[in-house]
Amino acid sequence: MSQAAPPRLVVRTSIAILATVAVLLSGLFVALILDVRDRVRAEVLAKLEAGHRMLSALEDKRGDDLTTQVALLAENSTLKAALDIYQSESAMAKPASSREMVATVARELDKIAARIKPDVLALTDASGRTVAVSGRLAAGWPATLPGADGDATAPRLLLLPAGGFRLAGADVVLQDDVLGRLQLATALDGQYARELSTLSGAATLIATSSQVLTTTLPDSVAAKLDAATLRSLPLARVARIGGTEYAIRELLREADAGVYVLDSIDEAAAPALRQAGRTILLIALATFALAGFASVWLARTLARPINTLARSLADMSQVRGFDPPLAKCGSSREIDSLTGAFNDMMAALRAAEEETQSAYVGTIRALAMTLDARDRYTAGHSERVSALSVAVGQHMALEEDQIEVLRLGALLHDIGKVGVPDDVLRKPNGLTAEEFEAIKLHPGLGARILRTVPFLAPHIPIVELHHERPDGSGYPHRLRGDEIPLLARIVHVTDAFDAMTSARAYRPARSSAEALRELWRCAGAEFDAEVVHALASALPSIDLAPTQSTTPVLRLASSYATGSCP
Repeated sequence: MSQAAPPRLVVRTSIAILATVAVLLSGLFVALILDVRDRVRAEVLAKLEAGHRMLSALEDKRGDDLTTQVALLAENSTLKAALDIYQSESAMAKPASSREMVATVARELDKIAARIKPDVLALTDASGRTVAVSGRLAAGWPATLPGADGDATAPRLLLLPAGGFRLAGADVVLQDDVLGRLQLATALDGQYARELSTLSGAATLIATSSQVLTTTLPDSVAAKLDAATLRSLPLARVARIGGTEYAIRELLREADAGVYVLDSIDEAAAPALRQAGRTILLIALATFALAGFASVWLARTLARPINTLARSLADMSQVRGFDPPLAKCGSSREIDSLTGAFNDMMAALRAAEEETQSAYVGTIRALAMTLDARDRYTAGHSERVSALSVAVGQHMALEEDQIEVLRLGALLHDIGKVGVPDDVLRKPNGLTAEEFEAIKLHPGLGARILRTVPFLAPHIPIVELHHERPDGSGYPHRLRGDEIPLLARIVHVTDAFDAMTSARAYRPARSSAEALRELWRCAGAEFDAEVVHALASALPSIDLAPTQSTTPVLRLASSYATGSCP
């Protein structure tokens, strides 16, 4: 998988500037949102505090009115008389008369309730037992109220199975005798909660420490009011309920019950936050537009001289010529300094490359001369093979870099013979089968030698494979046809040609014409026909017509004594 190209400088600069602007705007947005929330929270708390004071005063007045009203009702003479008779009949243990008097008391109580329409109007006897109850919610009133009522007249909160009530009571007194107690109760129900919400503009919650009695909060929020949250409400000024932040004030409390007003800070902040968001968005769009224009201009200003330098370098790399120095752009001191440094570096590199190339070629020639010096009959063989191979490669229109690999690879093609014993290499007559097998090891040995020198790696195929034959009978790998690299095929032909045209201890040198005729005879089997044709074309003074004679050359160099061609 190819690696993706890195972004251009213009893109990177623009991204960096826009990212910086985005970070700054994000910080501004967060700061603004926090400031808006703090301001809204303060406003909601102040508003709720004012509403709390107003509701507290109103509830105090309601409590006073409830106390005054029940005190006045307790002075009803008819009610007193009925209750006095009931007490007398009960004391004389006359059940029938007592039930009749209870009905009389209930009728009198109903008459009073019909005028004032209370939620509950109840009358208890001196023992605290309920004698009669009237009013809208009379059905759920208990026979005996929980808790001692004593002589208290101030309203108090009362929790009953039927719900919560605000209760005020007054003694029914006849001639200094307390006949019983009249109770007037206002239900703390949904209607009461809605009235408070209408007055305060906030939500109302009536609850104990473990359960919600009634509330005007949304159902989704009310469902989140667990016992832990309810227990924390009496001391809380701000609480998060169901993911929404609420300001809280306690309006009434007695024992385990409380009445609270709650105002949503999040809902109050939403309009201001939306307005702030729109403002920030407009600022962000304008800022991004300006920053985008500025970043592109700045990036292009920075990138222009760099792009010019990069194009110059690309052109130099494409033509593979580094001689003309790069021209300075004149628009950036830093780029001009970089250009000058590059020109100096390339000059030094060219000098070093020339020295390295000279040393490189000298080393290879020295290796070839060392090998040729072992046998006076092969002196100059590697140089001649190299020259012939280059001539063939040029005729075949090979690339210049291939010509260089061919030149030096041909010089080194027999380097593996350094491992062949002198008595075999210099033997003046025919080789035994064992000796010829020893000779056949030199391509592989040469390849192993070159593998220890990294810069000689391109020449290894020539050294290792220059004795392979198109018909597959060569060595060391018995490759066929195009399996053999072209450069190795070229050296195979030129090596044979020079071997046949050079004198040996066991035979005189053959003429170029004879050697070419032998190459043509074995073309396609032992030698590559295209390469033979190229060699013949590179030697225009020689008769190129292949001979039909079957008389073989008496003996080639020992390397080529592989038998007759097909």
